[in-house]
Amino acid sequence: MLARRPLVAFFVMAYAFSWIVWAPWTLGQDGAGLLPTRIDPALVGYLNATAILLGPALAGLVMAWVTGGGAGVRRLLARLVRWRVGVRWYVVALVGVPLIMLVGTMVYAGTAPALGALGGPGYLVSYVVTFLLVTVLGGPLFEEIGWRGFALPRMQRSLGPLGASLVLGVLWALWHLPEFLVPSWAASSGGGGLSGIVLFTLTAVTFTVVITWVFNNTRASLLLAVLVHSSIDTFTGTLGAIFPPEAVASAFPYMIGFGVVALVLVVATRGRLGQRRLEESPDAV
Repeated sequence: MLARRPLVAFFVMAYAFSWIVWAPWTLGQDGAGLLPTRIDPALVGYLNATAILLGPALAGLVMAWVTGGGAGVRRLLARLVRWRVGVRWYVVALVGVPLIMLVGTMVYAGTAPALGALGGPGYLVSYVVTFLLVTVLGGPLFEEIGWRGFALPRMQRSLGPLGASLVLGVLWALWHLPEFLVPSWAASSGGGGLSGIVLFTLTAVTFTVVITWVFNNTRASLLLAVLVHSSIDTFTGTLGAIFPPEAVASAFPYMIGFGVVALVLVVATRGRLGQRRLEESPDAV
């Protein structure tokens, strides 16, 4: 049954596994819901990590096994170490993505960044350490096993790269819905309420278009998808240090930056987003 509708099964498991684990955190906020007391912050971090691991990562690995056995799981995990992709793609992931975010925030805020707030050369060391922690503990490593590792290649076969990016972007964003019940998380992700969720979803779609383009051009390298995702998450903290709080409390800066880049990529590639490069590498997926 699972093998007949692998994508449906994957998304159902990804949502169910994560939402069940998130439930104590989201229901226990401010004494509301089923739990009478506030969840301890240390437990929140544990629940978040567990929800990500048991959601897209576990769902992706289970479905890779269902559809391809042990060989399918090995093929999926092998793409996590596919690093011979060309230096320019590392530059895109590690430098280009932060630049997109920086320019988008400058346009939205109408002001230059206060670079002096970074504290000099020591900032780079701190950034690298934070980047590594975000990659492993913050979600990108395990999320991408599911979203780009299992789902994206299969969605592209039926929907094409642009259609797959649009649908996956929406589903990726809506997977975060329980977290919008937590005021602090909603505030840090563009705001709560319906308008905040819509803006977050649109921004996730623009992210997804860019990640799909990198993924396809690097022969389905999950490593590069993880690096792009990690750059987005990590550099968000840097923006908070060099711009006024009101400039980074919305998803609009990211929508501006990634929205323009995504539109350019769609037009420049005629919606193919590097799929030809992927098709030229039969061993890519």
